Amino acid sequence: MSVGIDGYNVEMIKEVLPHRYPFLLVDRILGVKDGPIPGSREGRTVTAVKCITINEPIFQGHFPERAIFPGVLIVEAMAQAGALAFFQPNDDAFEIMIASISGAKFRRPVVPGDRVELIVTVEKDRGKMIVLDGQALVDGKKVAEAKVMAYVSLSN
Repeated sequence: MSVGIDGYNVEMIKEVLPHRYPFLLVDRILGVKDGPIPGSREGRTVTAVKCITINEPIFQGHFPERAIFPGVLIVEAMAQAGALAFFQPNDDAFEIMIASISGAKFRRPVVPGDRVELIVTVEKDRGKMIVLDGQALVDGKKVAEAKVMAYVSLSN
């Protein structure tokens, strides 16, 4: 079952996330699935996309001779996607900030032309702290994974 944000494009995502260019790292939401407990955020999974282009400002310095999208930005993209998994359409404004990252693994470089599919599940919801389980795939192959613990605060 969807929570009403399936198919969100970048303009709609900007209504939920506070990030802006060049740090908004989610281009589209392909789908959201609720977890096993109705109304619970736990188990909710988002599938989102980040398209990597040579125009990314990071490629001016990482690396000029061989453009590689930084792993830390892939983890940030997972966290942003996780915030979208956490979001419910009736929510008041909130912010999610990374508190810790564990189990991060990077399996192959992500380069311009790659379409990164982000699959992130809200593993735990403890009110002000959540745990996100994320993976990033390119052409169906896992390129990165990480668990992100994040702090949730109301922004108003």
